[in-house]
Amino acid sequence: QVQLVESGGGLVQSGDSLRLSCVASGLTFHINSMGWFRQGPGKARQFVAAIAWNGRPYYEKSAKGRFTISRDDAENTMYLQMNEVQPEDTAVYTCAATQGGRGLTEASTYDHWGQGTQVTVSS
Repeated sequence: QVQLVESGGGLVQSGDSLRLSCVASGLTFHINSMGWFRQGPGKARQFVAAIAWNGRPYYEKSAKGRFTISRDDAENTMYLQMNEVQPEDTAVYTCAATQGGRGLTEASTYDHWGQGTQVTVSS
């Protein structure tokens, strides 16, 4: 059974940093591309960042320069380093996996999803 488990969310202040983790099991991690999506209060699900199986990163425009996506295939883990967070970043952050390397900004591309971790940024 495929499982994706996120962690690292919490309540932080504007300008703070935090790191989200996504630990995968039940899949061949190194051939999966991975992505982060978020859904804020009253908002639709939004692409945040993705990293292909070969390590190539992709970012939503507002995240680029503040967020860094990475992966550790030896640990079956994907990370999202979030710096200079803002209240607009408040959302449930969910990780996803797909056996492919194209269309990674689209939620429909992904086959497996985690339950999400809450990030709340106060002003």
